[in-house]
Amino acid sequence: MLSLSPVAESATLLRRVGVVVGSVLVTLGYCLDVIWRAAFRQLDRARVDRYTRGWASKLLRLVRLQVTVYGKTPDFADGRRYIILCTHASHYDIPVSFVALPGSIRMLAKAELYRIPVLGVTMRLAEFPSINRHKRNQAIADLARARNMMESGIVLWAAPEGTRSRTGELLPFKKGCFHLALDTDAIIVPVAIRGIHNVLPARSWRFNLGQQVSVHIGEPLDASSYDREQLPELMAETRQRIAALLG
Repeated sequence: MLSLSPVAESATLLRRVGVVVGSVLVTLGYCLDVIWRAAFRQLDRARVDRYTRGWASKLLRLVRLQVTVYGKTPDFADGRRYIILCTHASHYDIPVSFVALPGSIRMLAKAELYRIPVLGVTMRLAEFPSINRHKRNQAIADLARARNMMESGIVLWAAPEGTRSRTGELLPFKKGCFHLALDTDAIIVPVAIRGIHNVLPARSWRFNLGQQVSVHIGEPLDASSYDREQLPELMAETRQRIAALLG
């Protein structure tokens, strides 16, 4: 458990500005360190793992977030390919996942993020993959890269809802990450984060400090036991498990 302040409160305007500025500075600092170390060939996966968790912990401390974990993660070092499919109700889903879950976790990123100066370069250097399904040749290359990364021990993190839920309720799932799971014969690990939508509600800047959230890990599914025609069944089973975790 990440033990922080237990007092919940709505952030004042000044505190909101402080959280935003602090988050930007923390992120920029880690980005510049990654780029600098990569330039001098001092960047390896273990260091990136420490950076992602250090970055995530600092962001959570800025909003005094408390995290409790329920359930057991698989052995991510057993040689199989893993993809975590997680609920998405806040920008804080990703840092919470980095802090709460073991392994070399990398977010499956949207292509737009790579266009952001400094951040885009950092994500590529830190092995954050993206799948461009609008261009066939690029999609094939991206899938091959993602599979190789997973085979080398990276655990992908993706949000099947595709966008953030305003209320914390589960939104309809999109097919993209399920295609990836089938293409890579991955083990899907369903994860739900309860209460995260209260920290920073979607499409707002209303920070609520001192919130408590819980990360719930479900029973994994083996995507290799489904064929492409069974994509709807795989999506339905994953959704059922994540919905059950939300309670």
